[in-house]
Amino acid sequence: MTKHDFVICYDIADVKRLRKVAKCLEQNAFRIQKSLFFYPQATQADIFALVNEIDELIDQEEDDVRIYHVDVKNSIALESGIDLAHFNLLL
Repeated sequence: MTKHDFVICYDIADVKRLRKVAKCLEQNAFRIQKSLFFYPQATQADIFALVNEIDELIDQEEDDVRIYHVDVKNSIALESGIDLAHFNLLL
């Protein structure tokens, strides 16, 4: 099973939702900054599970969660960002 590194960032409008999203990410990834996390060596199943969990916590109209695939083998550059609302369409 292929594993990839991801960077996850968010902008959550409501404090209660913000805390829930942060807690969810703290259980799965490493905090880099207040709203920025690094999720190393995640499988596609790991990312799908995380997306589903976060999707239940946020308001799609008010909140923004982005997941970036990091291609460490070829460079440290970030590939295209993935809007959480469209994540399932891209994999």
